[in-house]
Amino acid sequence: MKWPGDIAEARAAQELLSRTVRIVPFRGRPRFIAGLDAAFSSARIFAAACLYRLPGLVCVEQATAIQDLLFPYVPGLLSFREGPAVIEALGRLRQRPDVILVDGQGIAHHRGIGIASHIGVVLDLPAIGCAKQRLVGDFLEPGMGKGEWEPLRYRGAVVGAVLRTRNNVKPLFVSPGHRVDVNTAIGLVLSCLGGYRIPEPIRCADMLSKKVKRAIAGPG
Repeated sequence: MKWPGDIAEARAAQELLSRTVRIVPFRGRPRFIAGLDAAFSSARIFAAACLYRLPGLVCVEQATAIQDLLFPYVPGLLSFREGPAVIEALGRLRQRPDVILVDGQGIAHHRGIGIASHIGVVLDLPAIGCAKQRLVGDFLEPGMGKGEWEPLRYRGAVVGAVLRTRNNVKPLFVSPGHRVDVNTAIGLVLSCLGGYRIPEPIRCADMLSKKVKRAIAGPG
């Protein structure tokens, strides 16, 4: 696909794509779920995709992609900075995932289309955003136990969940991206937890992207 080259084009593209996002319950049980993340140097992006098999949460495949950075950092436009490389890494997996987990937002976004929604729509894949920080919305603090959550609300609608993924740690901001709903997103994130706050597929992609960056661009 052709990616917009400037901020105005990117915002216009988001407005169009947001109309195609579908928030619906996921049907069936996914067998393969992929985590996506990226690391950056001053000039390049290092993207990674880690594929896990469910149940059992076993990593079965990994892939990476390296591209030049062509889009500036602009809050709310992460898709256009990371998207091309992340989609390339995902496309290098031999097995197509049933669901993707993306380090970023789904519909919990000013225009209703964060990076998880964007990739989900472009590839027509069920997608979930898992962010460490809130971008939009209001919420009540969930209980301190693993699995407790509160709705994230924005402009009068529930756009995600503030989910405690470990006892007594900061929650994650989980939002449906495409072809899943809030309850599906919560359940799938919980099914992908190991001993850490971050779901294992995303944690794997985070570590892999940083490893590739260090090998090529050095530390820092």
